[in-house]
Amino acid sequence: MESALVNEARWLAEEAHATQTDKAGRPYIEHVARVAAAVAGDDAAEMVAWLHDVLEDQPAFGTRVMLFPQDVVEAVFDLTRGVNKSEAFYYWSIRQNPLSLKVKLADIADNSDESRLTLLDAETATRLRAKYAKARAALGVK
Repeated sequence: MESALVNEARWLAEEAHATQTDKAGRPYIEHVARVAAAVAGDDAAEMVAWLHDVLEDQPAFGTRVMLFPQDVVEAVFDLTRGVNKSEAFYYWSIRQNPLSLKVKLADIADNSDESRLTLLDAETATRLRAKYAKARAALGVK
């Protein structure tokens, strides 16, 4: 049974991503839900998974993200790319936090799933395969 906080994170993500679609034109929340399902059973990881793209994609919801437990908020910040955050620092900070790393690996696994990539044009799919291979290498995994 999901905790109340996991449900709150899911509801916030559903609201924040309600109008977004992914590169294949699918509702963006489907990606977020798959990432959360991949880490199911770990409440903190599920909260982070639901919230992992909120600050980056929908910053107007940021104050509501801040109401979650500190470890969740810190992991969400780790997973948020920022204008003042180099790529090297981004991946370094994720590697330092087991919660951030767990969710990022689930995120990459979903984003690089061949069943999703085949829905895209060949050029985009090739670019994304390279992007996610580079991300896995930066995180120290194959």
